[in-house]
Order: sequence, then structure tokens, then C-alpha cells
Amino acid sequence: MNVTRPKRSLQRTNSSSDTRASKKRTSVGPKQPIEYKQWTADDFLVGREIGRGNFGYVYLAREKASGYIVALKVMYKSEILKDHNERQIRREVEIQSSLKHENILRLYGYFHDETRFILILEYAPGGELYQQLQKQKRFMESVASKYARQLTHALIYLHSKRVIHRDIKPENLMIGLNDDLKIGDFGWSVKTDTFDTRRSTFCGTLDYLPPEMIQGLNHDTKADVWALGVLLFEMLTGKPPFEDSRDEEEVCQRIKEADIKYPPNLSRQARDLLEQLLQKRAVDRISLQEVLKHPFITRWLHVEATKEKAAKEVKAK
Repeated sequence: MNVTRPKRSLQRTNSSSDTRASKKRTSVGPKQPIEYKQWTADDFLVGREIGRGNFGYVYLAREKASGYIVALKVMYKSEILKDHNERQIRREVEIQSSLKHENILRLYGYFHDETRFILILEYAPGGELYQQLQKQKRFMESVASKYARQLTHALIYLHSKRVIHRDIKPENLMIGLNDDLKIGDFGWSVKTDTFDTRRSTFCGTLDYLPPEMIQGLNHDTKADVWALGVLLFEMLTGKPPFEDSRDEEEVCQRIKEADIKYPPNLSRQARDLLEQLLQKRAVDRISLQEVLKHPFITRWLHVEATKEKAAKEVKAK
């Protein structure tokens, strides 16, 4: 993303303090939410920049009183106002602060001053899924299956809260301390009405938009199911299914037709799940509950169980 370099920053620690902040506690924040209080910048020792997002930067920080490591997402009010995104930011905070799930990045609180609006977030030491994918080019099926399963659990939880995410992509997914996937950005999410879960806003990232959104039709939670399919395709192949198109017009046309070219090296089970996720008609897409029962997901569960058992044994020693 193109972000204007901020003219001001939070009070920074020196390099040695930065090192201590990152080493003193490497857990991804508290097991329980930090006790609510009226936060200010003086409550934190702020270290290095660890990411960039809309309207600002993300810094590693340590809460002075507890010693907990967190991430501070610093957004500049001037940028927010310039793009008329006040309502979007307010909605993002309202939604994310109400969510508590192991595969969703926690928002512990927020504060602001004259120029900045600052979110106190759970720290994910593994960084963005996008960065991991760039390094590895593509994931082994066992890894892709694990992340798809964890994202599916998170989406089931979101949808039970009447929240549609609408912008699932590698850049918005974080990797936690135990290599667990966490949804980390809710900028385009929306909470639906009790009796009408459909929405008509055109939003998100082009490569991940479902056919109904490209066609200007109403969309619902099935938009997230489509995005799960695009993500799984990218994790397995290293690129989204429409990236090889000549231009945006061709991308849109291929999405509308669900024109997907599956590489021959995909396993039969992987392709079967992708085909069920990436259905042109939203009503024909596999449900998230059925995703968890699919052989591509269940066949790798024993691998995860073995890894978890080994990790517990090492920790016990």
C-alpha cells in the first residue's frame, strides 16, 4: 500500500530497549485481555516498525505496567479525513473489539491524540501470511490445509456474529506464535441485520472478489466462502487464479464466469475442494461446515495432532 511517511512517531525506545521489549515476553500478548483503562502513549515502550497499513504504521510495543508485548497500529487523522474513512474506521473498531476467537487477532483497546488514532492489537510474531507465501512461493498441502481449516473456523465464528469480512487475502492474515493463522484486518467488514444478511457495496481486493460482486448483485456470507477458495488456490499455486489475465477487464470477465485454470500438479482432493468453493453461483458453493469435513482438510489432521503432541512433550521436558 502507498502510505505517506508520518511526520511524527510515538515515543521510541532506544535500540537496547527495543531488544529487551521483544525478548522479555515473546508470548503474543496476554492470555486474558489487558485490563481496560484510559490509555495514552505514555503507557507503552515503543520499538521497531513491524508493518504498514491504511493511513499509518504498526509498531512493536510493550505495555509498561504488565510487560505484555502488543502491536500498536498508528493511524493519522489527516489521512483518514482526507479519504473520508471515518465511518469505516469506526466500524472496524466496533467489530474487531467485540470478537474473541483464537484465529482472530484481538483488539484490546484504543486511544487517540490531536493527530493520531491508535489501536492496541495482539502481536503476531509470524507476520503476514503474504510474507510467508512470498518466501516459500507456495505451501505444501499439509500447511495450506491447516491454514484453510483455521480460517474456516474463524469465518464460521464471524458469520455466527452476523459479520461478513469481505476482504480475505494473504495481506490481511497474520501468523501467531504457534504458527496459527489469525484474521488481522477488518477494514471492509460489515455487521448485517438480523433478518437481511445481504449487502450491495462493491469492496475488497479485485483478485478475491466473487462473481456476484463483480456483477453488481447483492452478496452475503458466501462472498467469504469464495475468498477462502481464492486464498487456498494461491497458497497451493503461489498466485491467485486470475493473476495471469491481461488486464482488469479480463480479470473481471473471468471472475464473472468462474473461468479457472487448475494446474495439473494439484492433488485430486485439493482440486475437488477448490471446485466446490469457487462456484459461480453463491448458492452452489460448499458450506463452511462441509469444508471442515472435506477429505483435503481431514486427511492432514493427524499431522497436526502429531506436531502438537511433540511440542507438548518438548515443553514438558
